[in-house]
Amino acid sequence: MTVPMKSRQPHADAPVEKNGLHPRNPHRSRYDFGRLVACCPELARFVATNAYGNETIDFADPAAVKALNRALLKLEYGISDWDIPPQYLCPPIPGRADYVHYIADLLADGGDIPRGPSVRVLDVGVGANCIYPLIGLRSYGWRFVGSDIDPAALANAQCIVDANGLDDGIELRLQSSRSAIFVGAIKPDELFDLTMCNPPFHASPDDAKAGTQRKWRNLGKQSGRQPVLNFGGREAELYCDGGEEAFIGRMVAESAMHPMSGLWYTTLVSKSASLPGVYRALKQAGVRESRTIDMAQGQKKSRIVAWTFLDKRQQTEWRVTRWK
Repeated sequence: MTVPMKSRQPHADAPVEKNGLHPRNPHRSRYDFGRLVACCPELARFVATNAYGNETIDFADPAAVKALNRALLKLEYGISDWDIPPQYLCPPIPGRADYVHYIADLLADGGDIPRGPSVRVLDVGVGANCIYPLIGLRSYGWRFVGSDIDPAALANAQCIVDANGLDDGIELRLQSSRSAIFVGAIKPDELFDLTMCNPPFHASPDDAKAGTQRKWRNLGKQSGRQPVLNFGGREAELYCDGGEEAFIGRMVAESAMHPMSGLWYTTLVSKSASLPGVYRALKQAGVRESRTIDMAQGQKKSRIVAWTFLDKRQQTEWRVTRWK
């Protein structure tokens, strides 16, 4: 099942609304820099007026992007203390929120969205930013487990959790095996209503560098300047052997080892070229049902692929048992 997104979000500097985002996404309208600066004064030095007469920031500047993220998290989600170390991934908040809202619809399955701590979500590769648990907890009250192979990233994420008093809603776990995804992260007899992941989508450092250069050109920056990763990202966050298709293939295979541990397994798929390989992996794993949910943020197109090993009767029993 594919849920198309017909509309497109305009360029960040265009004087129109960002209509490509999910209807419940609080970032659909242009950024209100007056309110953002009021709650996060450090953002003020990055705000300037563009050619359209609108306030904006330089989205090629990592410091500006991080300041914007800090302001958005404080204004929209009540996260008063958020920071990441240099070079770690600083995610674009609107797109991350879209993932959360679309998987909320997936859980609802045409009915009411389940809210509150009875819903448990596993975020594979939670990162130093801890962004999905923060948005999901504040938006729907879900409880999260975040796993990662990087102890330093987990330590920073734990600082965010502690500083904002979110220990009851977010648990962090070290994935001790760099080759494992669910093995070791899911405890025996543990159940998750959702799993989610933003996999590394480059296949090599050179591939990641080329992606940075393309992004730099799309932002309209001069070729004579040295491209920088405006959203940052370290090795495990950006690339892996075989890129996202290989990573997701391993994820699907491991999910088949825990068929009854999750209602819906999900992942972002950045490249449409990865889809045929992902679908082959799902068929080989013997999933009962899969869905592809299209998303759009500006000119960037991506999608969520979701799968379950439960038949319709088992899905209904899961919902009745866990949420009602």
